[in-house]
Amino acid sequence: MQAALAPRGDARTYLTHFVGGGLDDERYVVETFRSLANGDIVPVQADGSRPKGRRKPRGRILPQKAVEQLRPARDEIIIATGVRQRRSQVQYWGWLSLGIFADRRQRG
Repeated sequence: MQAALAPRGDARTYLTHFVGGGLDDERYVVETFRSLANGDIVPVQADGSRPKGRRKPRGRILPQKAVEQLRPARDEIIIATGVRQRRSQVQYWGWLSLGIFADRRQRG
């Protein structure tokens, strides 16, 4: 029954979540995260690789037009926060990272 709810492989479904003022700023700090099968969310760098050691990935600074055109991969979460207006934020969640279509409970 669970497989019947999952979107097709070629679907480009994602969730857009506006926080605070939405897209009110001109420039945004964009951070990317990857959702793992066990429910963990880990940061990734702009090129898609994970940071080495204890380093945190740096966010890219993009203009508003580029942020509007961002599309997450199926297991990716993109968070864009305004540079001047910190309350201005948008989040893009891929369909697999939502956890709606996958059973994340692990048997131990």
